[in-house]
Amino acid sequence: MFEAFQNSFLRDEALSVDNDGVAPQSALAGWNELIDRFGGGSFGQGLYRVIRGSDLDAWNERVANAFPAFAGRVTCFGFDWLGRALAVDAARLEGGEPGVVLFEPGTGEALEIPCSIATFHDEELIDYADAALAGDFHEAWLSNGGSAPRHDQCVGYRKPLFLGGDDDLDNLELSDIDVYWHLMGQLIARAGG
Repeated sequence: MFEAFQNSFLRDEALSVDNDGVAPQSALAGWNELIDRFGGGSFGQGLYRVIRGSDLDAWNERVANAFPAFAGRVTCFGFDWLGRALAVDAARLEGGEPGVVLFEPGTGEALEIPCSIATFHDEELIDYADAALAGDFHEAWLSNGGSAPRHDQCVGYRKPLFLGGDDDLDNLELSDIDVYWHLMGQLIARAGG
């Protein structure tokens, strides 16, 4: 499991953080192995990051605050350069395993991805990296002088799309991921997300 991912995505040592070894054990297929092997890792110049086990509660809380309908039923495992959280939803199965959900703080949407943790990493990210992680947009951000986000950062929308912001480079900025999710979570809640 995760061999195709490991062979296709090189770890960004300068952008990665140590996996602190504090990973709560989960019965979710693939979650323990993913966190044990890749937790704290950044890949593709910050394009995709795997959470550390010690960050699980913080990520689950971020998602629950912004998307209360998912509270208590999702387990986060990663996030992308735009700060979008990736989790598995115990209420939806894909091939007999919990299905992946992408939580977008900039749009206020939760998008179901027809994958499990394993197929997301070994198939979806390999065959559809641009669609899954906005890879071409990431490349444009970097090519136009944007910085690769550190593990505690994301490239967020100055004006969220759900409030009429433009989906372009001029509407992006490097942000602290905690602050970004806190602000976007409040705005999503006010907007009825």
